Amino acid sequence: MGGKGRMKQERLAEKLKQIRLALGLSQTEMLYRLGVEDLITYHQISRYETGTREPPLRILLEYARVAGVCTDTLIDDKRDLPARLPGKVKHK
Repeated sequence: MGGKGRMKQERLAEKLKQIRLALGLSQTEMLYRLGVEDLITYHQISRYETGTREPPLRILLEYARVAGVCTDTLIDDKRDLPARLPGKVKHK
């Protein structure tokens, strides 16, 4: 193993901010919608949206659930979010 860890997704920050804005939520409201207020503060939401920090997998999973998308839509830079959020996940 070793190395530099996982590759940074270029569009992740933009997608996370897009989700919050599409849902009409403040960063604090997003924190509560994600249900992770016991894990992070709203300051972390800001850091995720600016790309200064990458969210852990648990947070990404919650973003995907709230947005109604698959996690691969968030982490794959080649995929776009649906035009309307929340979306409809195509698989279970």
